[in-house]
Amino acid sequence: MRYMLMMHAPRGDGEYGITRWSPDALKAHIQFMHDLGKDLNASGEWVDGQGLAAPGEARIVRADPKGLPVVTDGPFAEAKEFLAGYWIVEVDSTERAYAIAGRASTAPGPDGKPLNMKIEVRQVLSAPPTDA
Repeated sequence: MRYMLMMHAPRGDGEYGITRWSPDALKAHIQFMHDLGKDLNASGEWVDGQGLAAPGEARIVRADPKGLPVVTDGPFAEAKEFLAGYWIVEVDSTERAYAIAGRASTAPGPDGKPLNMKIEVRQVLSAPPTDA
């Protein structure tokens, strides 16, 4: 089963607070993420994962009546959190996806303590057969 694990960061001013961390704290956080990816790759559970640009760089795109893109700015004041990054894992059970999310949640923060950030876990569904 494939799952998408989505790391959410608290709303701020359009930038991630991580940009204000000390170089050592940032290095420890990034090393944690690299180690997690390396372990998931070694176990064969890694499919994909990426960090995302800050919410201030996000844009919303909708089609106008002619089907042309209309682009509007972010960040989005009504949002309490923003998607900071994600992992896609292929695991044998939902419980394993939860275990990986729990580990990801413990990434160190600016003071070295676990951030205990929210990780949303959702199963990735397959499309139905085209002849159905």
